[in-house]
Amino acid sequence: MQKLIKQAISARSHAYCPYSGFQVGAALECEDGTVFTGCNVENAAYGPSNCAERTAVFKAVSEGHRSFKRIAIVGGHEGENVAPTPCGVCRQVLSEFCDPSFEVIMATGEEEYEVVTLGELLPRSFSL
Repeated sequence: MQKLIKQAISARSHAYCPYSGFQVGAALECEDGTVFTGCNVENAAYGPSNCAERTAVFKAVSEGHRSFKRIAIVGGHEGENVAPTPCGVCRQVLSEFCDPSFEVIMATGEEEYEVVTLGELLPRSFSL
């Protein structure tokens, strides 16, 4: 778990967030052990912005991965660490590929984190 959180912390350093100043990093672990990282990328028009979680999922899917085990997320403004929860859009994107038991690790550091399931975060997901 700490290794995945460390990868999310590293990904956070690549965040492009000149508007909010809120940096987020995510590390998505596939069932086969492969890890894809992502960071938030903001845009002046706001709508084209992308969250760290979706960046990681889209990178994984674009490389042929569709089975995921867990994701670690870290965030905060410069010099601060908070344990961010995925936004509603990210929860829905995760539910497209993950079952309700998928683990979401919301961390402030390698030793400080909370683990919840996707089912707890999104109990009534929209699906086919």
